[in-house]
Order: sequence, then C-alpha cells, then structure tokens
Amino acid sequence: MAVPLSNLSPNLLVSKLCLGTMTFGEQNSLSESFNLLDKAFDSGINFFDSAEMYPVPQRAETHGRSEEYFGRWLRERKVPRDRVVFATKVSGPSGQMTWIRGGPTSLDRRNIQEAIDNSDFLHSNFVFIPQLLLYFCALINSCSLLRARSDYIDLYQVHWPDRYVPMFGETDYDPVRQYNPVSFEEQLDALGRAVDAGKIRFIGVSNETPYGVLKFLQAAEKNPAYPRIISVQSKKRLAECCHLERVGLLAYSPLAMGLLSGKYMLPDGGANDARLNLFRGRYSEGESRYNLSDPTIREATKAYLSIAERYDIHPVSLAIAFVLSHPLVTSAVFGASKLWQLEEVVSACEVKLNPEIIAEIDEVHSRFPNPCS
Repeated sequence: MAVPLSNLSPNLLVSKLCLGTMTFGEQNSLSESFNLLDKAFDSGINFFDSAEMYPVPQRAETHGRSEEYFGRWLRERKVPRDRVVFATKVSGPSGQMTWIRGGPTSLDRRNIQEAIDNSDFLHSNFVFIPQLLLYFCALINSCSLLRARSDYIDLYQVHWPDRYVPMFGETDYDPVRQYNPVSFEEQLDALGRAVDAGKIRFIGVSNETPYGVLKFLQAAEKNPAYPRIISVQSKKRLAECCHLERVGLLAYSPLAMGLLSGKYMLPDGGANDARLNLFRGRYSEGESRYNLSDPTIREATKAYLSIAERYDIHPVSLAIAFVLSHPLVTSAVFGASKLWQLEEVVSACEVKLNPEIIAEIDEVHSRFPNPCS
C-alpha cells in the first residue's frame, strides 16, 4: 500500500510519513542512508526532514552530514528534484554547538542568511564568480543549499525559538530565564528575502509554542512582505492553534525514540546498537526525555504496549496509526536506522484503529499526559 498524501500547503503535497535523517552520518553510513532513502522513496514517501546540526548526537566532526547525504542521494540516484519535498532547519542560540557559527548566539538576519547559503558573506569578500562561490561555500561547510546539492529548500524551519521557552524535556516556564530575543519581524524579513530569491519555497517552525506561532502569524499579517509559516513541528499542545490558523502540524518522534516499539522493555534492554543504548552518556537531550528509569514514562510505555498486545497489533503500527488518525496531523516525522524498521512504519499505513482502541489509548494518555515532553 502506498503512503497516503496530504496538503501541507495548497501548492505543497507531502506524504503522511516524513523520513527524518538525523541518523545519517552517525548511526548510518552513506550506503546505509542511500538504502533507507531508496526504500522510503519507492514506498511512496516524498517528504524528507533534516537540519544543519544533524546527525545526533551532535558534534563538530559530523555536523551537516545528514543534509550532505541526502543531497548526494538526489544527485547519484538522479531523483527528479520536483519529486521530493526537502525540509531542513536552521539552528537557534546554543552555548554548546560552537562549531555552528560560533554558537550561534542568536538567530538574527546574518545567521539565517549564512545558514542557507552564506552568499552575502562570500559576495562581500570575494570577486563573484559562480564557481568560486560554490567552492568557498563548500570549503566552509556552512551552507544548507550546498550540502543538499539543491537550488532550493522546500520547507525551511526555525529549529527552536530565539528566546527562552521550556523545551527538550523541560515543562515549566521560568520567567527569570527570559532574555531579549531577536524579533519575529527580523527573522521573517531574512526568511522572506530567501523566499524572494528562490532559495526557499515555504517556511515553518519547530519546537515552538502557541505564543510563538501566533506572533509569527501576526507579524506576517501586518507586513505582506513577510512569508507566512505553513507548518509547526512539535510535540506540544498546538492542535487548536494549528486548526484555527491553518498551520500544518508535523508530529515528530511518534515512536518516542523507539520506546513505543517495545524494544527497550525486552529482558536484555534492547539491542546494543539501539540509539539509547549506543549513545548512552553521549546524548543528554534524548536520554533526559526518553528515560525508562522515570516511573511515569515506564508505566505509560507498558500501558501502550499492553494495548497493542491485547488487540494483536504490532506496537509500532499502534503508535503510527494513532498519530496518522488525528485529523490535524499533516505528516508524522519518524526516524529509522534499519530497513526493517522503515518497513514496519510504512506498513502501519494499512492499519485502521477502531473506536475501542482509540478510547483505550486516550485513557492511558489521560493518566500519563505527555510523559516525554
């Protein structure tokens, strides 16, 4: 069965499954990444998500490889560019990833421009020759367009806000931690210039809050020169905002980084090359959010796995089918490091959950709301 399609925008048709590439270049070699992309594309997936900081765990030696591997696949497999939807993200402020524009300290106009193609920097420092531009951009390895070997990015997303918000495992808002951020208008102006130049087609946000989504939308409404965000990639409660403001909801980590597959609940704790085992002690963001030593997370996982067993449904199918059944989810962004994992997710498109199963899932969620938020 082919993966169904959905409109992220009237002019942007995407598959209901989106393959995330955050394992490409770390867990997956170039040839393994190609095989995953081949299988996904042949299965009807046309939507692929990356980020300039990928793969994870993030480190200076590998950053940008996920975009690079996708770009090489496009060229070497001779995939028509208009047959795929390529999404990637610009990194926000970070005190850790100093190899990405020194942090960056902010997500201002300069950082956005440099992340996309760095052309303004190069134009101001070198005599402009197209080949020279490509050469220097490749040398400094700071250009998403060059790494992806594409003339344009279909969906360019702000990876996380340029202001303090609780995210990546945090839940409570602390007003003391707020600082003076780059304005929504400055970010939209930079993104709008890239749209006008044909470097990106549409813009979106990730790990954003309802407040942030509305501020972006209000700024675009006031100034017709600014592009309007068409999507938000988030695990937070944004359904109402997305529905009423006509913003596509991209649900990421539908398997809770593999917890809902049940592999980490096995007697041996899962295979040694499973992500949370392979990178134990090296991937703080993932380990803090998806930690089975947390009683709430463990009990929630056991409850969902119990539903799958009771109805004789593969736990991966249960999780993916549930996410895809939500009327506001445009696409589910998932990761796979092995072909059989990809096949399990794709096969979930054939699974339809009856009202009784949905009701049991909702009951577990009412007891354990967003345990991995």
